[in-house]
Amino acid sequence: MSWLTEPLQFAFFRHGLMVATMAGALCGLIGVYVTLRGMSYIGHGLSHAIFGGAAASALISFNFYIGAGLWGMASALAIGRVTRRRLIGSDAAIGVITTASFAFGIALLGLYGQVRKSVDAAIFGSVLGVTVADVWVVAGVTLAAGVVVFAFYRKLLFTTFDPEVAGVSGVNTERMDALLMLLLSVSILATMKVLGVVLIAAILVIPPVVARMLTNSFARMLWLSTLIGAACGFVGMILSYHLDVSSGATIVLVGAALFAVVFALTGPRGRGRAAGLDHPHDAPAVAGR
Repeated sequence: MSWLTEPLQFAFFRHGLMVATMAGALCGLIGVYVTLRGMSYIGHGLSHAIFGGAAASALISFNFYIGAGLWGMASALAIGRVTRRRLIGSDAAIGVITTASFAFGIALLGLYGQVRKSVDAAIFGSVLGVTVADVWVVAGVTLAAGVVVFAFYRKLLFTTFDPEVAGVSGVNTERMDALLMLLLSVSILATMKVLGVVLIAAILVIPPVVARMLTNSFARMLWLSTLIGAACGFVGMILSYHLDVSSGATIVLVGAALFAVVFALTGPRGRGRAAGLDHPHDAPAVAGR
């Protein structure tokens, strides 16, 4: 068991292990709604948009979480506003706004060298940069996300699977959409230092897709995806220490390996369930089980 206990002697690694495990659980939970709504691309886009805010915050020595968080929420609201006007599709709106924000962050890196050191961890993820404060931030966000999902379970479920009927039934779908975007933005912000901008989208998608191949029940998919995300974070951190590889990359590769195994073992039935993620009209059948 020395391979498991050896890295725990270092305080920075213990902090990173806790954050990675909670971050995986958080992304697994929120990722269920992201994938079932066909919004996988928005997780990738928002992580890039928040990077622009992280670079700007580093430049003016502003609090990372507040600055990048406000930037991410502004980007999310801008995407929603453009999409609701129906002039262009949501995928195009995400592409324009988030890539512009990411390019802004890259431009700041080129113009101001002092920004680079502060945002390198945000791009690639780094366990060395995790502090006790980061542990508490991720723990608070994970707990808050769990409480919100529990409190608005039925409304989020209804809005996810049949937004038109939900609106007619009295559910404020715009408010639920905004709530989900808020959860997504805060989750990306909280996990950025461990996973990095480039890899956050993967850990938002892999656990729920694996869970979807294993079950037809939405409730089981929620907790199963959460557990899978937590396991990927834990195992990935341990392996990253022994292999001396980036923590974010290792966590995602563990998830990808798990996906490959489940994909092979569940056969056509599991693959059919996963394919159903792209077809919203299949969702009510999932919700009802």
